[in-house]
Amino acid sequence: MKKLLLFCLAFVLSNSFYAQEAVAKKKVTKATTEKVEKADKSVAKAEAEKEAKKQAANEKRKATIAAKKEAEAKAKLDAEKEAKKQAANEKRKATIAAKKEAVKTTTKIETEKETKKQATSVAKKNLSVATSSANKSAKATTKKVKPKIKETTEKAPKVADKITGEYNGKKVYTGPRGGKYYINKNGNKTYIEE
Repeated sequence: MKKLLLFCLAFVLSNSFYAQEAVAKKKVTKATTEKVEKADKSVAKAEAEKEAKKQAANEKRKATIAAKKEAEAKAKLDAEKEAKKQAANEKRKATIAAKKEAVKTTTKIETEKETKKQATSVAKKNLSVATSSANKSAKATTKKVKPKIKETTEKAPKVADKITGEYNGKKVYTGPRGGKYYINKNGNKTYIEE
């Protein structure tokens, strides 16, 4: 216990011995702390400026990246719109060309029909003129000639049915009971289902 008391007494005396120097040191430390505080403030300002510059640079970089992405997206949308327009134009041109082709073929068919009609009417006229002249010449010679019956290999309908239109370029006939058919290349009747 004696040792403990001696230790405490030495501690108290040593503290009082150092206490007098603390006042003098306070003045010196106050000046140095002011200098340090000024230096810390300038360092803090410099660091704050650096941080602000970094943030500004990051924001600028982010803004340019966003602008690039936006421009790419806009360009992509424009390209898609342009492709759609071109596809629509191609489709429209194709339909117009198909319509023109259809009109050409129908007019060609109509002109062929007209020329056939004209040719048949001319042939009928020529036939009637030829038959009348043949009749005159036959009467003049007073010979009676038996008309020759010409047999053909074509199979024709036995009943005279009405021609009602065309189907695949062939004449369509309507039978006595209303059935529609055409004569195929073999000469047989082929009925059309409606």
